[in-house]
Parts: sequence; C-alpha cells; structure tokens
Amino acid sequence: MAAAEAALEAHVVEEAEEAGDDFESIDNLQKMGISAADIKKAKEGGVYTAQALLMVPKRHLAEIKGLSEAKVDKMVELARKLVPSAGWRTAGEAAQARAKEIIKIKTGATAVDELLGGGFETKSLTELHGEWRCGKTVMAHTLCVTTQLPQEEGGGAGKAAFIDTEGTFRPEVVKQIAERFGLDPEAVLGNIVVARAHTSDAIADLLIPLTALMAEEACFRLLVVDSLTSTFRTDYTGRGELAERQQKLNNLLARIKKMSEEFNVAVVVTNQVVSDPGGGAMFVSDPKKPVGGHVVAHACTTRLSLRKGKGEQRLIKVVASPCLAEAEASFQCSGQGVVDHKD
Repeated sequence: MAAAEAALEAHVVEEAEEAGDDFESIDNLQKMGISAADIKKAKEGGVYTAQALLMVPKRHLAEIKGLSEAKVDKMVELARKLVPSAGWRTAGEAAQARAKEIIKIKTGATAVDELLGGGFETKSLTELHGEWRCGKTVMAHTLCVTTQLPQEEGGGAGKAAFIDTEGTFRPEVVKQIAERFGLDPEAVLGNIVVARAHTSDAIADLLIPLTALMAEEACFRLLVVDSLTSTFRTDYTGRGELAERQQKLNNLLARIKKMSEEFNVAVVVTNQVVSDPGGGAMFVSDPKKPVGGHVVAHACTTRLSLRKGKGEQRLIKVVASPCLAEAEASFQCSGQGVVDHKD
C-alpha cells in the first residue's frame, strides 16, 4: 500500500512539473489522496496553492473549519513534495531557479531601469517613499502599464492589481501611458483590477479575494498599494495605539510579501514621510523619514527614496537592497508617466 501511494505521489509531481503554472495548485493534492472536500475547505480558508500551505502556520491552518491537525499535517507533508524550493538545495540550483523565475518590469526611464538592474523584480517587495509630488503615484501608474508589455520588451506579460488608499488612481492617466507604449488603452484598463480602501482593515480584507483571483487566473505580475501607511496613520492616533498599529502593519506586510513569492508578482508599496527632528539636529541634508519605522524597513526587500529636484526633475535613490548598490538616478514625471529627465 505504501509503495502504491509513493508511486502515485511521484506521478502527480511529474505531471505537475510538466503543467507549468498549475504545478503548485492545491488541486494537485487530490491526486495524492486528499479529498476534494478538504481542498474546498482549505480554499474557503484562503489557501489556494501548495506553497501557501507551507507559508501559513499549522495552527492557523487547523483553525479552518473542517480541517483537523492530522489533515493539516498530511496536506503540508504532500505540499512539500510539490514545491521544489521547500527543502534544501545548492546555491547553484537556487541561482538557476531565480534566473528562470524572476521577471524585471521596466519603469519607462532608462536611468532608473539601470539603477534597478533592469526594473522592479517579481517575488520582491519594493517600497517607494518620499514627500508629496515626488513621483510615487506616477511611478505606480506607469508600472501598471509596463507590466503588461511582453517580457522581451521589459514587461511582465501580466495583469496588475492596484489598492488605492488615497483616491489617486486615475484611469485617464493609465490610458495616456498605454498610448505611449503602443498598447490599446481599453485593453490595458481591462487588465488592471482596482479597489479603494478607506481603512487599514479594508486593505487586509481586499487581499482575500485578490488571492483567489491570482490563483484562478495565474497571470498577475504586479500588486501596488498606494499608499501603505496612510490608513494606519488615521486609524491609530492614540498614544497607546502605536504597538497595535505596528503589529497590524507587520502582519499586512507579511501577507503581501508571501503573495509576491506565491504568485511571482512584484509588490510595490508607496509610503509617506514625516519630519525627523533628530535628523535636523544632526545636520542631515534631508531630515525626513518614512512612516512605519523598523517594521517597514525589515519587511521590504528594496527601499527607494524619491525626492524633488530642480524644476521637473525627480531623484530616486537606492536606500536598501540585497543586491543593488546605494546610488541615485533622475527621471521626470509627465502626462505619459515616468520618462527620462531632460536637462
């Protein structure tokens, strides 16, 4: 019996590898002995892929109605067999997998793309922080278009999701940017899903149906949250609420970072800044700091600072990155999105 089960599991893994995008679908567990009813329960609990089973703590999975600890243990055990990156592998194998999976989405400005080594990466959480009118939202709008370009043209050949917390998403701007890149404006708008969030709880709630949508369509390459912290700053204003705010912010960041790896999407969050009195006392040239403190700093893969330059010039700087040097580039905002800066 054990030998037969092992042979069946090996056959399913082989089929999944050949299936490409369906490789990590939780539905593959049905062929490995998990009932359709239990798979349905897992989906109702927000788990749609085998990788998600490995990202959610077992105690949380066991809280899903109808899933016992024994069932959860079995599902997690089988999920490890479907996810190649779940166990140990050599650094060389990891490099090969990364080269195959990671997609870089260009910004529309040559200097910025060079600064970022080709553009914004999938399976990564990138923060854009800066004061008002420094280009964060324009950058986000541009990425919603460029992510739809073919990969050979610097795009992600996929759809985009935009969570708007400040009421700044403008379809007409997207249409102008689409025309710049020779794309059908209406088709581009059709490939972007948008949701307005007025509270921090609403952001978290919106991720539930978005996870299901990404699992069903398997063609999303970008998730934008503009901005990440605005609702948290209004929802938590009391002196004794800072700890709770930071914990909820940390949980939200953990969820969207998991989504970036689970569905191979580039997550881009914009962030506000506040004055830093200590920075001014230390003669810092730009005494402002991003909201969120160490919680945001530790959660982000790459942190980019944006600021105004002379006239229409905007400057973008790599503040923190696991692979990019600390450097700076200039760009310009226009009706057609992010463009090269003209001296």
